[in-house]
Amino acid sequence: MTGCGSKKTTTDKKEEKKQFKIAKKDLKIGVIHISDPSEGSGYTYTHDQGIITMQKKLGLKDNQIVRKTNITDTDPTKTETAIKECIEDGCNVIFGTSWGYMDTMEAMAKEYPDVVFSHGTGYKKNDSNFNNYFGRIYQARYLSGIAAGLKTKSNKIGYVAAMGKDNAEVTGGVDAFAMGIYSVNKKAKVYVKVTNSWFNPNEETNAAKALISQGCDVIGQHCDTPNPQLEAEKAGVWGVGYNSDMTKDAPKATLTSTIWHWGAYYTEAVQELIDGTWKPEVYYGGMKEGLVDIAPLNKKLIAPGTEKKIEEAKEKMLSGDFNVFDGVIETNDGKKVGKKGETLSDEDIKGKINWYFKNIVVK
Repeated sequence: MTGCGSKKTTTDKKEEKKQFKIAKKDLKIGVIHISDPSEGSGYTYTHDQGIITMQKKLGLKDNQIVRKTNITDTDPTKTETAIKECIEDGCNVIFGTSWGYMDTMEAMAKEYPDVVFSHGTGYKKNDSNFNNYFGRIYQARYLSGIAAGLKTKSNKIGYVAAMGKDNAEVTGGVDAFAMGIYSVNKKAKVYVKVTNSWFNPNEETNAAKALISQGCDVIGQHCDTPNPQLEAEKAGVWGVGYNSDMTKDAPKATLTSTIWHWGAYYTEAVQELIDGTWKPEVYYGGMKEGLVDIAPLNKKLIAPGTEKKIEEAKEKMLSGDFNVFDGVIETNDGKKVGKKGETLSDEDIKGKINWYFKNIVVK
């Protein structure tokens, strides 16, 4: 690679395609985080564990990883500054782990064509040096929904959601969770409370408290902190965590957690850069690729028969006999989506789910 920090000149007529090949000793990787991995449970922690896994598997030195933490994804200027600092420090690969970094990373990829930009959770890419990565977390959400549906006594299950219905990432997840619940408990309803923030500990706590006060006795979540699980434990109810195994945070409440193994992607991507085979393609892995799963079931808390039901569903997913978004699906506003004998495409699941499954109630 040439001049990792060199800018694209204004005389360039179009984006130049190139093949990236970086010797392992020359790699320097910047990682932009929305919060701090030291929090020990949430979204950022899980991404950082993936970076650590990649580093160990590929034998990279500590000084080959540059971390920028607590970079809010709602401030493009701060995002740009963090990325530039990484590049000035010699980084030739930048991983941006939060949704809101997307547009800034797209612009920076044009400005620095000799740097690889890889954006987590988004949907934008180019044909040269910018891709995005995410996964079929809805598979694990469905499985965790089975645990919640079998456990509830009140048939009211709460869900703390970072974003509202128009965000397909969050909505697809809560839909899959609700569908897993419905598969074992037709009477249960899922009550969704939106925080409108990817990381807001206070709002996550308040949302969980509100749902519990309304009679929800299992609390699921798509948010960064373990606070909803902590509130569930304080209230003597149960929960389903997210990102990492939150049993360690709330052992008396957490039934299981929907978890990411980001190391599966980071190891593959960086190895491809070393081999010279990396391409700016969309990465969308799932259970089969080892990217997503559920944490070990809390056998002291789960309802009888939970393990068997989850294993049956998991085997069908892995074999291809069952996909979560199969066939005609009824929504909570009386409409129907999907077609008989078909399953929603990856593109639809990633970017076009703006509806709630029929057992969902928004609070």
